[in-house]
Amino acid sequence: MAEMTTLRCACGQVEIEATGGPIMTVECCCTSCRTAGLKLKALPGAPTFLAANGNTPYVMMRKDRLRFIKGTDRLQETRLTPDAKTRRVVAVCCNTPVFCEFELGHWLSVYATMWPEAARPAIEMRTMTADLPAGVVMPDDVPNPKHHTFAFYRKLMSAWIRMGFRVPKLDFVKGTLAL
Repeated sequence: MAEMTTLRCACGQVEIEATGGPIMTVECCCTSCRTAGLKLKALPGAPTFLAANGNTPYVMMRKDRLRFIKGTDRLQETRLTPDAKTRRVVAVCCNTPVFCEFELGHWLSVYATMWPEAARPAIEMRTMTADLPAGVVMPDDVPNPKHHTFAFYRKLMSAWIRMGFRVPKLDFVKGTLAL
């Protein structure tokens, strides 16, 4: 039986069941995630979700391993620009960032703070460190590649193969959150 973890927003009105392990767990340093992180952090009552260094920790999960149990009516999306291929979804009941979705992606980058602290997978690597401001030095506790690596793409591709090349649609996010 695959391990199941219940994920919740800060107030508990949005609930997701995650089954099985992640594709990988990363701390994203890209400009988009850092910019969106600052905007989401500024929402009234938003819980702490960024790493101390301002990067965004994600647990990357196959979409077919996530089941949205309740609160989908409380989810709204935001994009950095109207034509952005990435949307960030927030539980507006408590302004908890829930996930980041790449258009046509077979995975969700779920904000790591959705996991109960005791069950939260450890960060395996930082990604896109080339986007960090000049002079910022990351600790060497995990790999810190400047760009996405072959291993990063291999893990995503392996997950997609195991999914039979399916790309489940999440069409229940209806509202738009203006930032």
